[in-house]
Amino acid sequence: MLSGIRVISFNHFHAGPVAAQMLADMGADVIAVESNEGAFHRNWAVANHFVGGQSVNLLTTGRNKRSLAVDLKSPEGRAIVRRLLEKADVVMENFRPGTMARLGLGYDDIKAFNPRVVYASVSGYGADGPDRDKPGQDLLLQARSGLAARTGRADGPPTPVGPVIVDQHAASLYAMGILAALLGRVSTGQGKLVEVSLLQAALDLQSESLTAWLNGARTPSPRGKNGLAAWCAAGPYGIHATADGYVTISMASPLDLAKALDLPALLAYPPSKSFSERDAITSLVVARLRDKTTAEWLPILEEHGIWYGPVQDYEDLQNDPQLQHLGSFKHVTGVGGDPLTLLGHPVHYDGKAPEVRLVPQALGAQTREILAEIGYTPQDVAAFVRHGTVRTAEGADAANAARAAEPTTKS
Repeated sequence: MLSGIRVISFNHFHAGPVAAQMLADMGADVIAVESNEGAFHRNWAVANHFVGGQSVNLLTTGRNKRSLAVDLKSPEGRAIVRRLLEKADVVMENFRPGTMARLGLGYDDIKAFNPRVVYASVSGYGADGPDRDKPGQDLLLQARSGLAARTGRADGPPTPVGPVIVDQHAASLYAMGILAALLGRVSTGQGKLVEVSLLQAALDLQSESLTAWLNGARTPSPRGKNGLAAWCAAGPYGIHATADGYVTISMASPLDLAKALDLPALLAYPPSKSFSERDAITSLVVARLRDKTTAEWLPILEEHGIWYGPVQDYEDLQNDPQLQHLGSFKHVTGVGGDPLTLLGHPVHYDGKAPEVRLVPQALGAQTREILAEIGYTPQDVAAFVRHGTVRTAEGADAANAARAAEPTTKS
């Protein structure tokens, strides 16, 4: 769908690389520009886990991209990138505000010779303002935005969501903004500056409950009691213990639950009281669910049409029949020959999700071909390599092999 669109990605950690990967999945030619040492997400791994020398962060965000390794601090490196940017459709970056401008690669710099460029950045707190230079990281933003304060149990502390959901949502907004600017360019012929912040992404994640609060909704606690999933939820919306595990109950009226759970005490609460009497309703449901195992409750809830669900952990997901049907997991072979399981693109187009055209690449794997495409000769490239201006796959392969041999928790 984005065939013919060239994206130059200077992104170096989660939100940026994920957004670039989304565009790559849709068919854009995404060139990931990294330093000769590799971007941060290539060299740091969540859970300290590497596969075949590649960080799982790269495996998460690196598919369908080509890799160019270049020293942006050198005049020669910046000249290479300048040539690459002349016909770029999109430039993406998620350095701290002002970093790209100091390299002569800010929006105004590039727009001067490429007025059609869509220039997009994502930062922690925005391109300006009193906090623009603060470090922007998912956990910090969960705390800053009220998300942690509104997550967890009423009798517990503020609780962060385990996955980096702020980064992930910011990536979606980042990609959406770029696509909107590309569509607008069709009619105007001009590019646009697209700016996303993790802070506003964190607020946007909470739009339903935050809008309620902003317009007068209040409860005694910022978090739900008795296992309620949210401060603003009606009873018994939440995750509750059974005799041997847990079950999720979503939006269900007390009258329906009275029948399903054989709990006549709930008949005293009409649907109109689901929120105002949420604590009493939830307490009754919580006590009743402990009388049976999860396996006993699930078919009962199914039979009565209750919106319910089991609580699955990661080891359950690949055997989930619906996820299998959707093709959510992609089994591929990495550049070093290692078997990899990747998450697929989450959107289907005409009934199909985009395929993995390129597994996450070694640093500088396409340096030679990209430089050839913008007019450099093999002799030019050889000189660049000799002077340390660029890095090619050969050097990256040696570094990957050394990393894979390190005796740590890596595998």
